[in-house]
Amino acid sequence: MKVLLHTCCAPCSIQCVEVLRSEGMEPTAFWFNPNIHPFMEYKSRKLTLTDYAKRIGMELVFQDEYGLRPFVKAVAFDLERRCEYCYSVRLDAAADYAAQNGFSCFSTTLLISPYQKHDLIHRIAQQAAKKHGVEFVYRDFRPNFRTGQQQARELGLYMQKYCGCIFSEEERYVTQK
Repeated sequence: MKVLLHTCCAPCSIQCVEVLRSEGMEPTAFWFNPNIHPFMEYKSRKLTLTDYAKRIGMELVFQDEYGLRPFVKAVAFDLERRCEYCYSVRLDAAADYAAQNGFSCFSTTLLISPYQKHDLIHRIAQQAAKKHGVEFVYRDFRPNFRTGQQQARELGLYMQKYCGCIFSEEERYVTQK
């Protein structure tokens, strides 16, 4: 079975891909991350995923949109709910792409991070699935997070230090005080 896997970065995809393949599903990575800033961070993650996908023989689809201005406009007046917007825009795009391109289901690498709002991701993905008439493949990949990170280091992959949005990058430094 083919599954469209919304992919935020190569390190987070490693264990997600392995788990799905072990279950007989073949993921096609879907890159749509207008939340990742600044531009060089976006570019580094995209290039690393491109190289990794080639390395493991995984198909990769780009809905390439560096979205600094639309993202900031969408979240500027309600920063506390920025994650909800971020998940919604990306998972809706994944569900829509899946439905429009013959995939019966989709999932996301966001489900591997212990730093993400897992229940919110799950709820939003279910809503997107219903809206677009595709199945959401839910897996709690979090137990595999450390293994995937270690594999990424061993492979020499670029590893980011924050989820992607400029506000999370700021929090990374503010909380180090």
